[in-house]
Amino acid sequence: MTIQELRTPTSELPDAVVNGRLYINGEWRPSSDGATSAVINPATGEQAATVAAATTVDVNAAVAAAKAAFEDGRWSGLSGRERSRVLNKAAVLIRERAEELALTESTDVGKPITFARVVDVATAADQYEYVAALAQQLNGSVRETPLAAHAFTKREPLGVVAAITPFNFPLILSSTKIAAALAAGNSVVHKPASDTPLSALLMAEILTEAGVPAGVFNVVTGSGGSLGDHLVAHPDVNKVAFTGSTEIGRNVAALAGRNLRPVTAELGGNAANILFADADLDKAIGTVIGAFVFNSGQFCMGGPRLLVERPIYETVLGTLKGAVAGVPVGDPTNPETVVGPMASRKQLDKVISYVDGAKADGGEIVVGGQPLDLNGGFYFQPTVIAGLGNESAAVQEEIFGPVLTVQPFDTEEEAIELANSTEYGLASGIQTSSISRAHRVSSKLDAGIVWVNSWALLDPAVPFGGVKNSGWGREYGPEALESYTRTKSVVIATD
Repeated sequence: MTIQELRTPTSELPDAVVNGRLYINGEWRPSSDGATSAVINPATGEQAATVAAATTVDVNAAVAAAKAAFEDGRWSGLSGRERSRVLNKAAVLIRERAEELALTESTDVGKPITFARVVDVATAADQYEYVAALAQQLNGSVRETPLAAHAFTKREPLGVVAAITPFNFPLILSSTKIAAALAAGNSVVHKPASDTPLSALLMAEILTEAGVPAGVFNVVTGSGGSLGDHLVAHPDVNKVAFTGSTEIGRNVAALAGRNLRPVTAELGGNAANILFADADLDKAIGTVIGAFVFNSGQFCMGGPRLLVERPIYETVLGTLKGAVAGVPVGDPTNPETVVGPMASRKQLDKVISYVDGAKADGGEIVVGGQPLDLNGGFYFQPTVIAGLGNESAAVQEEIFGPVLTVQPFDTEEEAIELANSTEYGLASGIQTSSISRAHRVSSKLDAGIVWVNSWALLDPAVPFGGVKNSGWGREYGPEALESYTRTKSVVIATD
């Protein structure tokens, strides 16, 4: 690996996140019992900030504030155009405070600051801007009927939305939920991941400055277990929007189901990237590497499984060995770094366990395969593993680290079968020069999104989400906004 020099950050974290408090009903407050928890910088293993550790009392207060704000119409009663102005202002403020947000996200998650700036922050701003336009288009329709009546539909917000988000893309994956929920007129209680809560606090400050009224947006930080469960099961929560593991997603759905509350869930992924022999190999190799090392592999729509047509299998392995060895790994504050640390010690240990298991299954480590001792951080070498059977846990399960398994295939049908052979169905990829093959194969892949000759091309206008055990519902696009509304029919007799 190319190890990037360790640097001292040139700026400090914003005041709002260093000693983070809960944000409830427009006020910053400590937890009800005064408890706090440390936030660890994964690049150094040292404490970066302290945040309040909320209790169920605090969750109840946040939900009550959100419910009151919804019912009195301070936000839900505004026109779509009025909400649009506020959300557009939020997009402007996100761009103005891009450096603060990028540093916060990089420190919290360990992602390279260059990526945090040009991907995470830019995407969040785009999301608010996109839904601001959609907020003005939440229209019903007149329905022609044989009844002696005038019939029409209305689109209405749901009420209080619980947004529960994961550790890997805190800013992006919270914005997908919060921006859409607010655009539709809902109130929100946001529970960020306990390991990476900092950008949520900064966004509370930004949304308030943009003009979101008190009580409409609330943030509770703390344990993802008991706290999250209490929020999901709260009787005054009208919808749950969740991103996280499949295991936790099942529990979320079960808890919300007791109150018959709708849930959208983007869960685990283990996407296959199919490389056909007719592909532009130079371009494809770059796509393959980016698909599995981006965000240190902590990307549920990443491409950790590579399926290679047999005639080019050995060539691809040899090319990957040299190319992956040159990927810059190190301090995320260094602008040349491509792969930073894992987000936590727990996640690093998980990756080590899967790689050890792959070796025990007979896998060949083509390149990488070891943790890196860098400044006390949680680093793991970008790793390529060949020679595994399809039943290996490293192939079938979500590693969530910079690890790529490589398997050969002989026919298009075999490639499709291998790609669909796991429990997941979030994303897939096809690398080919044949447009007919791209159409044919993409139609047979069990995935919510399929990338052809690319990876992770995402835009707020293009929906994504899972099938099978990768969840249900869609983020992005008009489809996302629809899930934060309900349809009401009104029938007025004309006789």
